[in-house]
Amino acid sequence: MVFKRRDRRPVWKIVLQFFWPRGGWGRAARYIQHRLHRLPDSPEKIARGIFAGVFTTFTPFYGLHFIVAATLAFLVRGNILAALLGTFFGNPLTYVPIGIVALETGNFLLGIDRRSPHHGSLLQKFGDAGQGLWDNLCAMIAGEPVHWDRLLTFYHEVFYPYLIGGILPGIVAGLVCYYLSVPVIRAYQNRRKGALKNKLAALKNRKKQADGDGGAD
Repeated sequence: MVFKRRDRRPVWKIVLQFFWPRGGWGRAARYIQHRLHRLPDSPEKIARGIFAGVFTTFTPFYGLHFIVAATLAFLVRGNILAALLGTFFGNPLTYVPIGIVALETGNFLLGIDRRSPHHGSLLQKFGDAGQGLWDNLCAMIAGEPVHWDRLLTFYHEVFYPYLIGGILPGIVAGLVCYYLSVPVIRAYQNRRKGALKNKLAALKNRKKQADGDGGAD
């Protein structure tokens, strides 16, 4: 096939590059910054898109972040591509602290005591939810009754607190990125416009000189 990779990457390399992309996260961040600066929109609209993308990373809708960010960007009249790029604020290096902040905030706002003896660890809850999904899928295939108790526990103890607790820190992080992005993007766009204007002026001068040389002959 034309688009098939010539060098098939082993599974361990794919997993490694997911957590640490080629060139490191610094290079990935610079690439995203470069793409954001070159978007053909006003600084405010691009920044609103960034706000939508960053806010989305504080929601528990993993696997749907692009859709959520694009929808939110549309609602706040932000740049949708900037929103998609903004979701890279959430990555394997930041999802753990984001999740901790969101869950702790949600537990506090909802009055949930996560140190209660009947509360298991977060990893245990994710494991139980995954096992519950698998068991129900097998039960539906076999025509047996399904049980939602583990998934309901996950919803009440993880998903819902994460959803509620992510709103406030998501807004704060999104607003910080918004107000930091506007002047940076505006300065970049002005510098780029100035460079293009100088380039056009240089081309006009060269053309005048060429016309003058031709007239002299």
